[in-house]
Amino acid sequence: MNDLEKPTTGENDFSRFVYFRNINERELAELPADALSGVDDIDDLVVVTNGDGQKLAIIEGLEAAEAAAEAYKLHAVSVH
Repeated sequence: MNDLEKPTTGENDFSRFVYFRNINERELAELPADALSGVDDIDDLVVVTNGDGQKLAIIEGLEAAEAAAEAYKLHAVSVH
């Protein structure tokens, strides 16, 4: 048995949960041209999104996105 308990309202700040996904074509098209000037590989762009679906950041590379989330004390979750 484990000691995990189901969280109740107020115990967790679910706004601190994020997930990562690849950027889509529409999002790429909506970016200003200069936003991609320093990007080496647009196929490596990752969108950091919160539980409400709000885009928090677009970062090149999953490892960099994970590091950014950790730096801001956000908790990455899998949405598979």
